[in-house]
Formats: sequence, structure tokens, C-alpha cells
Amino acid sequence: MLTYLHSLLSASTELGALHFRTFCAFILPIVISLIFGNKFIELLRHHQAHGQPIREDGPQTHLAKKGTPTMGGLLILGTSILSVLLFADLFNPLVWICVLVLLVYGFVGFVDDYVKVTKETSNAMSAKMKLFLQFSTALVAVGVTSYFAAEENRYVLSFPYFKSLAINLSYFYIPLAMVVIVGASNAVNLSDGLDGLAGGLLVVAFSFFMIVAAICGGNLAQYFYITPIAGAKEIAIVCAAVVGGCVGFLWFNAPPAKVFMGDTGSLALGALLGTISVILKQEILLAIVGGIFVLEALSVMIQVFWYKRTGKRVFLMAPIHHHFEQLGWKETTVVLRFWIVGFILAIFGLLALLVK
Repeated sequence: MLTYLHSLLSASTELGALHFRTFCAFILPIVISLIFGNKFIELLRHHQAHGQPIREDGPQTHLAKKGTPTMGGLLILGTSILSVLLFADLFNPLVWICVLVLLVYGFVGFVDDYVKVTKETSNAMSAKMKLFLQFSTALVAVGVTSYFAAEENRYVLSFPYFKSLAINLSYFYIPLAMVVIVGASNAVNLSDGLDGLAGGLLVVAFSFFMIVAAICGGNLAQYFYITPIAGAKEIAIVCAAVVGGCVGFLWFNAPPAKVFMGDTGSLALGALLGTISVILKQEILLAIVGGIFVLEALSVMIQVFWYKRTGKRVFLMAPIHHHFEQLGWKETTVVLRFWIVGFILAIFGLLALLVK
């Protein structure tokens, strides 16, 4: 059925044009979310008696959020994957790698969320089990992506702003790429602590990579200082679908949130973001554009390391968005300012495409 619909859409040159399919992939998840979002949230609330467990040692203002349903990431993943299946080229293996990452990481997050809401605890799946599943999936994603990459670029690490600087890491590239995917997954997960924060930042990041994919997957690559990637234009469809899914979700996640993204969404979307950066050979650029995600992860690592070593804290509370809350910033102020920084970082990322 999906193959038939895809063939029908591709029959016309106009309908098959990348810009049209990108627009459709973006708008469909928004429409579905607006139509069915409230019913979906009611369904989650019906099956989650106590909602998302709230950290007792977290900001006191967050205690009012107790009972808010989680697993809202299912709305993002469901609408995004449907949109990808309808509007992307299903014969492109890179598309299926993206779908696989969303499904597996989404499943890991779903299990984690399910245990949290049924056991009423913030500690669900063990860290070792979660990391094992994450790294296993990342290995498959990197292996398949590398197999279909051009031989001259297969294991190359490119440096933004210094296009003549590229290092062939040989097989050492594979573990590095795996760390990028798993690291991005957990960094986004740590950022999902305020209403709208992770969702808004993901819209910015995926919008950026949508532009990069459209450039390096088509004839425009020769006009920019960027490595051409065969088949990468279909990744623009994937990015557009996820942007639409996140925008639709933000309609209900805006303060005060009716639903939380949960690990179901944050782990999957973060992993997809890392996977796309690997496909497009822009791993370092991900660290720049996703600078807020990097900062959130670093704040936790620094806090844990320093507290174990000295018994003192570097930040008032980690992740760092809670630090600013403890300084007296309102939740909406933190979110909006982090969004602004994320947008500025995306602009710096776009400038990297123009610098030789």
C-alpha cells in the first residue's frame, strides 16, 4: 500500500520534486498532531495513573507538573515515520537506516518510560542495558552507512571552516561515529527537562541538517564547500518529517505542557540527529549546531565528576538548564534564551558551508 502511494506521488515530475515532497513531509505530521493530539494525550493519561515521575531533588516549581503524562515522543515518532514512508524514496537504504534508528531507540525509550510510569520511579532500565542497546544499534547504523558511502569519503572526518582539512581515520572512524550517535541520543535526553526546550532545539537542529542534506545530495554541492553524498537529498525528507513532528508536538508541549516527550522521543530523536550527521559527514558540525545539547551533557558529567572527587558542586543543579532556574530565571526565560542560542549556533553552522 505504502509502495503504491509512493509510486503514485513520484509519477509526476512536479509531485516528485524534492521541494514539494519536503513540504508535504513537513506539513503532514503537524496536521495529524493537531487533529489527533488531544485524543492521544487523553489516551496516555488514561493509561498513566500518576504520569511522569518528578525528581524530588529537582526545582520545587516542577512539583506542580506531577501527573502530566509522558511518552509524547510516540506522537512525534509515529507522525514522522508515517510521513517518511509516504514521501521519501523507499529504495534509498539511508532512509531505512534512519527509520531503524528511530524505531530501536524509540523502543528503548518506551520501555524506560513504561517502567517509570508503572513503577512510579525515575530510575527504570539499567544504564548498562540501555547503553548496550544504544551502541549495538549504532554499530549497525554506522556499518550500513559506511558500506553505502563513497570509498574516498567512507572513513573521513571533515572539519568545518577548514575544508582542506580532513582526516582518514580508517576503521577508527566506526567507534567514533558510534559515540557520536549514542552521545547525541543521551545529550538530547538530558536536555528534555523543561517544557518545550528539547523540542524547540530539535526543530532548529533538524532544520539545519535538512538544508545541508538538500545541498550535499544534489547539484548545489558544487557551489558550496561541502562533500557531495549520493542519496543524501532523501535525508532532507527525513529531517522535514521530524521537524513537522516536533512542531506538532510543541503545540501541546508549550508551557504549561499537556504532555512530556519522555525518553521515547528524546533518545530516538537524538540518535537520529547523530545518525544524520554521520551520513552527511558533518559530525563536528553537529557539536556546533547542537551546542546546547553538548553543554547539557557536559554539565552533568562535570557535576558528577567534581562531586565524587570533592563532595562539592560546580553548578547549583545539573543539567545546566536547572542551574539557571536555581539562579532565579523563569522556566520560559530559560527555554527561550536556549532557543535563541541554538538558532545562533545554527547560523554559525550555515556559515561553515560558505567558508573554504
